[in-house]
Amino acid sequence: MMTLHTKLAHAERVDDELVLAYDQREKCRLRARLAGGDEVALFMVRGTVLRDGELLTGAEGRVVRVVAASEPTYVVHCDSPLTMARCAFHLGNRHTQAQIGDGFLRIRVDPVLKEMVEGLGARVVQESAPFEPEAGAYAGGGHSHGHEGHLLAPVPLRQKIHRPGDPAPA
Repeated sequence: MMTLHTKLAHAERVDDELVLAYDQREKCRLRARLAGGDEVALFMVRGTVLRDGELLTGAEGRVVRVVAASEPTYVVHCDSPLTMARCAFHLGNRHTQAQIGDGFLRIRVDPVLKEMVEGLGARVVQESAPFEPEAGAYAGGGHSHGHEGHLLAPVPLRQKIHRPGDPAPA
C-alpha cells in the first residue's frame, strides 16, 4: 500500500487524485482509495488539514493532488452586510466551522444552525459542494489569502509558546 506523508509546494507531474470530504481531510491518519483505484495510507502531522489542490507525496515518489469532495452543506445568503455579519458572529460564537465566500457563508448541514440564521433574517439553501472552512485566525499552514507563511492574525504575546533554548522575549 502506498503511503503519503509530505506536502509539496509544487510538482512537475501529478500521478493521481485523492478525493476526500472535509472531515476526512482533518484526519492525520487515514486509509483511503485514490481516484485511480489504488489504496493509500495517509500519515500527516497532527493538526494538519488538507486543502483542495494541495499536493502530497511519500516514499514511493508518486505525487497525489487532494480534491475536496462535494458534500451536503447549507449556503447562507443575506440581504444586507449587517445581517451577514450578525450571522457570521453567531455562527462563530458557537464555534461553527464556516466557509466565507463573496456574498455567502457555507456551513455543514445542521438544522439548529439553519433555524438560528433564518431567525436572524438569512435565506438558507441546501447544496452539495466542496466544504473549505476558514482555518482560523491562529492556524499556521492552513488556508491562506496571499500571505504565504504568515499567520492570518498576530498571536498575543501571552499565547506564544517559549521552548528551552528560545531567546528570551524582549
